[in-house]
Amino acid sequence: MTRMTGRERREQILGIAAEEFATAGLYGASTETIARRAGITQAYVFRLYETKKRLFLACVDAAFERMALAMLAAAGGSSGIEALTAMGQEYNDMLADRTTLLLQLQGIAAAAAGDGEVRDAVRASFARLWQAVADTAQVDPVTIKSFLAFGMLLNTNAALDLPRVDEPWSRQARTLIKPGLFTHITTETNQ
Repeated sequence: MTRMTGRERREQILGIAAEEFATAGLYGASTETIARRAGITQAYVFRLYETKKRLFLACVDAAFERMALAMLAAAGGSSGIEALTAMGQEYNDMLADRTTLLLQLQGIAAAAAGDGEVRDAVRASFARLWQAVADTAQVDPVTIKSFLAFGMLLNTNAALDLPRVDEPWSRQARTLIKPGLFTHITTETNQ
């Protein structure tokens, strides 16, 4: 068996921890389970990440970063509504990666539960996502807000596993948004 490098081991732990935190959250996930799945000791997990919270925050930040990078790649060199259209399609395609979307929600939930350290870290991650979309699309802040609000609905769809619900309301919640929707949403019309 080939021994993993430190970097490979950290990536392995982050991947396993992401799955655990995505489904159980900061307070429900177990570092013992993460260590067992990685084939290492719990002490080694803490040696690398110091605390369970730091491991959680590393997973949440990585989820926001994955989303930002995927959307930027989808936009290519485009801007405006064309960029939002490409980024929106990528966001929708990320429903196949429920872990990323659920980690974002778990981070927001832990922040909402009153943990200031988590709130500050998730706020910084969200700010980087916002700025990546804003810098790429180069549209007004209200359009960015509307775009990301629809994105949060996709996160909710992932959390509720709506693709498995064959009901009219679920199909409606999963409809794709046409690019023209954003053309009338501007700072002048919405404040």
